[in-house]
Formats: sequence, structure tokens, C-alpha cells
Amino acid sequence: MTEATPGTPDIKPAQLEEKSTAVVREIVPMNALRDFFGRAFGAVMTTVQEQHVQLAGPPFALYRGMPTDVVDVEAGFPLAAPFKSAGGEDATVVAGSLPAGRAYEAMHVGPYESLQHTYGAIMARMQEDGASPGEAMWEYYLTDPGVEPDPAKWQTLVVWPVA
Repeated sequence: MTEATPGTPDIKPAQLEEKSTAVVREIVPMNALRDFFGRAFGAVMTTVQEQHVQLAGPPFALYRGMPTDVVDVEAGFPLAAPFKSAGGEDATVVAGSLPAGRAYEAMHVGPYESLQHTYGAIMARMQEDGASPGEAMWEYYLTDPGVEPDPAKWQTLVVWPVA
């Protein structure tokens, strides 16, 4: 994946392979996503460490349907092997998967608040190619805001499967 400059994402078609995941899934108000992500990523990390399962990629969030003031979201990590679902104090961590199939990917560089521009560019590319967007899409968070405090440098890989 090449790094794109802000405002001009490099959109590429991709053929995805199914990936096992561990996630927390909830319906969350958009203004509560940051808190949800902190809680979900922490719960998943604790659970997979307890089960000695290796992570197989960066944290991600999968969105089902177009977000409004609330969103059906699952947050977690891809895994090297399946694991058993487990309930914790803050959240229930369940086994899931990222589906196989055709998709479009784009590297978003910048703050999360501007992700809608990358989604719009992917949608325009799908329309150009005669493809229909799938109901779910996900984001891999490649930059840890705790390590890189400058949002202009954050990298998020957006993956949007076709229907």
C-alpha cells in the first residue's frame, strides 16, 4: 500500500481472504466511539492473551450499515488462530471473522474526523467501476495515537467490500 497525501487517497481493488477475529460488538452512539474502542480493544487484548492466541494484524473496527447518530460496530483484532468467546467485566469478547471477497482499499492519512472523504472517494471509484458497496466496511488503525500525537500523520487503512 502506498502512502497517499491527505485528500487524495490511493484506491485499489483487492481480493480478501477470510481472517479469524476476536471482537466486541455493540450499537454505539457516534460520539461514544472513542470510549467504546478503548474498552473493546482492551477487553480483546486481555482475552486473547489469556488464551495464548497470537494477533495477526493491527486493531480494526467493522461497521455494519451506514453510520447515523449510532453505529453497529465491532472492534478487535485479527488472529492467527480461532479462539473461544469469553465474557468479561466490561464486555463480551466473541469470535468473529473478516469476510473473503472483492473489496476496495484506501490508505487514509489524517485525523479520524476526515475519514468520510476517503469513504466518499471509495464510493465514487466503486460507481466508476460499476460495483455496488457491501453492507459492512472496516478500518485498520495503523497508527497508535498514544505513540503519534499528531493526527495529521495517522494512517488508517479503509476496506470496503463490494456486494
